[in-house]
Amino acid sequence: MPIYEYICQDCQQEFDALRSMSQADLPMACSKCGGEKIKRKISNFFAESGGKAVAGMTEHSCDSCGGGSCAHCGH
Repeated sequence: MPIYEYICQDCQQEFDALRSMSQADLPMACSKCGGEKIKRKISNFFAESGGKAVAGMTEHSCDSCGGGSCAHCGH
């Protein structure tokens, strides 16, 4: 089940919720103020496979690494 990120339009509180895809946009109350003006945020993610970044890499890496965690350049 995915974790979705939300923001309350009343108090600007940001929070996460574990919900099924079919429930992602159903109404819910804010975890801080109880308000019901909740909007789902666009989430960014990072994924790696075999020590190389495969998604979510925002910085360019050096020629000696494939992103992720490089001791040479710090990426």
